[in-house]
Amino acid sequence: MTRSPSLLRAFRNFGRNKMLTIGSILFIAPLVCALFAQWIAPQDPAIQALIMRLKPPSWLGGDPRFLLGTDGLGRDILSRLIYGARVSLIVGLTVVAIGGTLGTLVGLVSGYVGGLFDAIVMRIVDVFLAFPFLVLALVVMALTGPGLINVILVLGFTSWVPYARVARAKVLSLKEREFVEASQALAAGSWRVMLRHVLPNIFSSIIVIASSRVATAIVAEATLSFLGLGVGTATPSWGASLADGRTYLLIAWWPATLPGLAIMLTVLAINLIGDGLRDRLDPRLKT
Repeated sequence: MTRSPSLLRAFRNFGRNKMLTIGSILFIAPLVCALFAQWIAPQDPAIQALIMRLKPPSWLGGDPRFLLGTDGLGRDILSRLIYGARVSLIVGLTVVAIGGTLGTLVGLVSGYVGGLFDAIVMRIVDVFLAFPFLVLALVVMALTGPGLINVILVLGFTSWVPYARVARAKVLSLKEREFVEASQALAAGSWRVMLRHVLPNIFSSIIVIASSRVATAIVAEATLSFLGLGVGTATPSWGASLADGRTYLLIAWWPATLPGLAIMLTVLAINLIGDGLRDRLDPRLKT
């Protein structure tokens, strides 16, 4: 049986891949913030103090209690960035888990079964591709209303198409291979063949797609929150902080610039990790 390279072997020379190493180092900060937000945040991110509004970062002469300054409502920007990392990573990872599982399953079955079922699935994929991912999410969020659960469900169930297309293409190239035909000849059921023999051989490609889609989900959540259709005003979010800070951009740059930098660096880190995983797990996906 032909198997894809094992993950253990793929990561054995981790340090030799510069993009993977740099991306992982950059990703440590938001990951630590997301995991330990309640212990490392210096202030309560929801407490407002109008008398302290728009205080500059402490290194620019601001109050030493607020390292990165305060926003238009006097809330500590550093604390809001730390808690915002939790929201972004929860959304990014959960959306990928939902979309990746659904899309991989659909593509796996569609490619293996073929025929009319495959044709119907591909027409559904074409319909989804006719609408930009973010536009479709905006329409659905406008109907369902803001909220963390709504954001996760909407983004998760509208992001399955890339996984389905990649999984289907891989399955089509594998289902005529000797090890699949041998399993069928031994009277193995379709689900057993798909899960035991086909899925392991497409898993590396799915991991590569998933690693890049985390960044897409984070940007989508930030965009929805920026437009007021995201997790809601009660929950600290980088997108919402960016939207609030733009009002004061001409008189105070830090409320908008710092959340924007957080989004940029996190997305950069994830994209570097995705590129590194692509090179390590499936070099054929290089562009």
